[in-house]
Formats: sequence, structure tokens, C-alpha cells
Amino acid sequence: MSQNEARYSIRSLFVTALVTIIGTVLVLEASGSIKHSDNKDHVPVGDFQAIHITPGETFRMSPKASELHAACENGYLAIAADVDPSFRGILVDYKNRGVRCYRPTATAPAVVPQPDEPVQQEKPASDE
Repeated sequence: MSQNEARYSIRSLFVTALVTIIGTVLVLEASGSIKHSDNKDHVPVGDFQAIHITPGETFRMSPKASELHAACENGYLAIAADVDPSFRGILVDYKNRGVRCYRPTATAPAVVPQPDEPVQQEKPASDE
């Protein structure tokens, strides 16, 4: 190799790579290829795992409690934040099916009544 051959320093290679990445992101943003959702209703609240527990088997779990709690919402299990109760999401499985907060039985109704439906209250029995 000759002494006149141009050589590039590692610093110039890093700067070139950084400028290329930033330029690519800016071009994709300007062309609208990067999608930004303003609808926060369909954003996942969190990622959860189920731990299969068998009798007599121990499992490890963090001693710190999470900042979330569960609530039953229209027959489905909802996860809500302790600090902001309005931040709530329905727990779904890998096929996006809701997880029920009750166990169906053969005698139970197939559909959970919605809270918007009027509930008929029983009149107290009189001693007449």
C-alpha cells in the first residue's frame, strides 16, 4: 500500500454512521412512513405473565407489590393503576379475548348482564 492512500479514522466512521441513522429517521418521518398514534385508547397498559402453580411447588416472586390492582369490569378482569384509577385496561389473552373474572358453570347465564341494563329490585315483603 502506498503512503498517499486516504485512510479514515474510527471517529469519522462513527460520525458518518450517526449522521446516516439520524438522516434516515428524518427522511422516514418526513415521508410519513413512521406512524404515530394519537389514539391512546388502544395502547397496551402493560405486559403480564401467568405463573402456573402446582400444589407443593414453590415459585419466586418479587416481594415488592406492583402499582396496579385488578377489578372486575363488565364481567372481565381489568387492570388499573393505583395512582390513576381512570387508567384502566381489560386483560386479554394472546388472541385478544377478554379474561373473565368469574368461572362459568352449566347453570350460569351465558352472557354477563351489562351495568347499563336496568336491574329490577325486589320489593320487601310486608307482613300484611
